Amino acid sequence: QVQLVESGGGLVQAGGSLRLSCAASGHTWSMYDMGWFRQAPGKDREFVAAISWSGSITSYAASVKGRFTISRDNAENTIYLQMNSLKPEDTAVYYCAAGRRGASPRVAEYDYWGQGTQVTVSS
Repeated sequence: QVQLVESGGGLVQAGGSLRLSCAASGHTWSMYDMGWFRQAPGKDREFVAAISWSGSITSYAASVKGRFTISRDNAENTIYLQMNSLKPEDTAVYYCAAGRRGASPRVAEYDYWGQGTQVTVSS
């Protein structure tokens, strides 16, 4: 079992930055690939970024590439999503997820999910 708790969301103006954190627990957490997803009202959950268990492989959605950076600190049991140059269309609830099928963009390939943290970007 892996438990995930997100934090760091909030209200920010367009062009600003936020750093999301996801604290993980579970004795095998460091062997899990991790992803960030987001869901806006009335829309499906969508992929944002993912990182392999070793941190050597990362992937990003085209809409955030060059603005967002995913990282992990296995010693601290935490993954991060640094979000820069935020846009109103980035407004959503952001979720972290854990899986064992690579740094995948597919929701179905993640087994554990956090409760989410709200990010709101004002124009």
